[in-house]
Amino acid sequence: MFKNLVKLIIIGVFVGFITLPVIGCSKKTVKVDQAEESVKVEEPAGQEPAAEAETNAGQMETGVINEGAGPAESLESQPLDKGGMIGTVEGSRTSTGLLPVYFDFDKSVIRPDQVERAEANADFMKNNAYKVQIEGNCDERGTNEYNMALGERRAMSAKKYLVNLGVDPNRLNTISYGEERPVNFGHDELSWSQNRRDDFVIVE
Repeated sequence: MFKNLVKLIIIGVFVGFITLPVIGCSKKTVKVDQAEESVKVEEPAGQEPAAEAETNAGQMETGVINEGAGPAESLESQPLDKGGMIGTVEGSRTSTGLLPVYFDFDKSVIRPDQVERAEANADFMKNNAYKVQIEGNCDERGTNEYNMALGERRAMSAKKYLVNLGVDPNRLNTISYGEERPVNFGHDELSWSQNRRDDFVIVE
């Protein structure tokens, strides 16, 4: 009887040693699974993933986003307000019915992607008797003196373009505001791209 009891104890201890590592392993597996689940991060609703945000930030720094034409606007001539009052295009000081023209950094030539805007302005002027002031603008980089000269070159470039398209030069005058009249007060490439522009303002 005593011997049988001893055998049962030995068998029990032996079985316990065998099953103990298995139990330990299963607990470790559960902990690892929980740990893996705990590091999964879901982006809050309405926010872009971190990888995309970094990519966009890099584009901002390198100026890739700048290739656009500033704020999105229709190229169709916009109607005048009731009563003949002249409004302005959103994101600029350009009068309703005309479109601002945007420039590359330190350039005063009409960009290929801005030709359609210049042509739309020429069509508007040929169909209306208004006189228009072309206002050259720059971003904040550069000295005041340099930006005033660059703004004048931009305004003159647009005037020559419109005259070549058949607009009477006597209905056009130019002025430069340099960096003095930004429409976007940010200090990044997207803001600067919207400030490098000609505005077209109906004066009479």
